[in-house]
Amino acid sequence: MPFLSLSLYNFRNLRNDKIDLSSKEVFFIGENGQGKSNLLESLYYSAYGSSFRTHTDSQIIKEKEENFSLRSLYTNDKQSTQQINIIFDKNKKIIEKNGKRIRDRKELINTIPCVVFCHDDMRFATGEPEFRRFFIDQSLTMYDDLYIDDLRNYRKILKTRNLLLKEAKYDMLDIYDQQLVQKGLEIQKKRKMAIFQFNEIFGKLYEQISGIEGVSIMYLPSWKEIKDEVSKRMPSSEELLNLLKEKREQEKIMCTTLSGPHRDRIIFVRNGEQFIPTASTGQCRLISLLLRVSQAVYYTRITGSKPVLLMDDVMLELDPEKRKRLTAMLPEYDQLFCTFLPGEPYESYKKSTTKIFRIKNGEWNEES
Repeated sequence: MPFLSLSLYNFRNLRNDKIDLSSKEVFFIGENGQGKSNLLESLYYSAYGSSFRTHTDSQIIKEKEENFSLRSLYTNDKQSTQQINIIFDKNKKIIEKNGKRIRDRKELINTIPCVVFCHDDMRFATGEPEFRRFFIDQSLTMYDDLYIDDLRNYRKILKTRNLLLKEAKYDMLDIYDQQLVQKGLEIQKKRKMAIFQFNEIFGKLYEQISGIEGVSIMYLPSWKEIKDEVSKRMPSSEELLNLLKEKREQEKIMCTTLSGPHRDRIIFVRNGEQFIPTASTGQCRLISLLLRVSQAVYYTRITGSKPVLLMDDVMLELDPEKRKRLTAMLPEYDQLFCTFLPGEPYESYKKSTTKIFRIKNGEWNEES
């Protein structure tokens, strides 16, 4: 299993101590607000150098303290013990892997791949388009560091282009149009392929658990595909440059870039119609859960490696039958961490080697 132990210092409300995680499955049991989710967050932070709950690292520091740190021991593919140290102090973050300073968080890609299931995932089904773009981008960046560069470069180009529009420096737009098209087409190409592969996983899972057939994910790129005599194709660079010129007068008025991957849409459909507007809350919740399951399966198919699953109270809103089906269909994992409320039937999910910790006021005690 990847995580062997985790040492925490001033991380949210958790006690400053080391926790032994050397088990295939680890359950954290406790009432709300006691620190279960904080433990999952600390694992995710150790793996990626960032949180899935906040973009502001200073919010993680324990009350009345000035810094926090994490030290995780884990095993790699060759089963040798590795170490990641993270220190956040005075708004500065230092990350070390086996004693070597990491300058860019993308260097952590594939170190401890994690898929986190949390309540906020509901946004992938019912939230704004940016959340679904984020999900697909996250799925790609779990293994493709070149895609990270593509996204970063595109955002820089987009930011500069928007600034030129606001400052009416139109003579430089042609240069940035070419750059925007070049990077944007790379992003759309990879998103299109990822969603095609996701559909091979997601639709079958949704039908097996919900009994509803024909639900799939549809990609609607801002730079629309062109239909020729045989099939649809992505527009060429020349066609997109002409499109940007056509929109330029409107963009001058709006002072923003009106087309590109930052305006792509991803929707859920059934039998050719949008599914979310008529779906129940339970159906939407199931979509968000199965997107995460699909993300784990997708990662394994692409890389041949199994991720760590971090599941934060994700089955509370499912009826008992759907819970049973979902747990039976969990993707292959290297390690599994789950949080449960005391009244949940977690005993039925545990195995002979499962570690169970009771969490209260940031303290943990292992059940014997």
